Parts: sequence; structure tokens; C-alpha cells
Amino acid sequence: MDAENTLYLDLKDGRVVIELRPDLAPNHVARIKELVREKYYDGLKFHRVIDGFMAQTGCPTGTGTGGSGTKLKAEFSKEKHVRGTCSMARAASPDSADSQFFIMFDESSHLDGKYSIWGKVIEGMEHVDAIKRGASGSGSVSSPDSIISLRVAADCKD
Repeated sequence: MDAENTLYLDLKDGRVVIELRPDLAPNHVARIKELVREKYYDGLKFHRVIDGFMAQTGCPTGTGTGGSGTKLKAEFSKEKHVRGTCSMARAASPDSADSQFFIMFDESSHLDGKYSIWGKVIEGMEHVDAIKRGASGSGSVSSPDSIISLRVAADCKD
């Protein structure tokens, strides 16, 4: 394991280990690590969770409308959106990704080549599966689950 390119995502049900993919999206990985080291994601809600699709987080307001204030240029790849894929959320513009990201529950090929994939869950996907689901359709979650902490493995003692 490359500790500098591994994240520990602690959720209410346990730890999720995410392998970062700087080979696919070096600028996105660098920005996520920067935000993680600022503890930006700690306490943020999974504001949009659609069963069979994905769980989205990273909005400081918990509404899906906010971000860190830094837009990232798209880094699309041939990598597929499959179960466990971590990818950046964005607005209509391909270069509008900021801090929001989602973790795939299942394959969604319609996203392939249109969103910047920056990582993959390698352990603890069962804890992602336990994230509270939102309303059918919008995925909006009442009383959503939150990130307890998100850390770069290299910065952890455990």
C-alpha cells in the first residue's frame, strides 16, 4: 500500500480504505489530499444518496450547492464507473468540479468519460453500503449520515 496515495474514510459503521489514482487524475488527487489535510471533509454530510447508484458528499452547506471555492479542470479517463469508484461531482461545465465527490454503489456506464475518477474503494465497501439512502429520484437525504473523518494514510499512526 502506498500510504501517500491511500485515504482512510471513517463512517459510523467503520473504516473505508480508498486507493487514490494520481495516474488518472493527478490534479484532482492533489486537491483532495490538500482538502483532506485541512480536515475539510470532517463532519460533512452525504447529502445525495441514490440506492443502486451512488453516495455524494463534499458540500460544506450539506445542500449540494457549495464547495471549497476552487474549480478543477476536467481529467477524464477511460476508467469505468463501477462499484467502489470515487469520482468528482460537477455542474454542467466539465471544468466545474470542486470538493464534492461520489462513491459508486454499482456500475453506471453513462458517467464514463464525463466525470473525473480519482480513486477506488479497496476495503470497507460494506460501510459505504450502510450509508442512509435518500428519497427515490432526487436522492435528497433527511437526517443524512456524515463523514466522521477523512485522512491520508501517511498522516495516520493507526
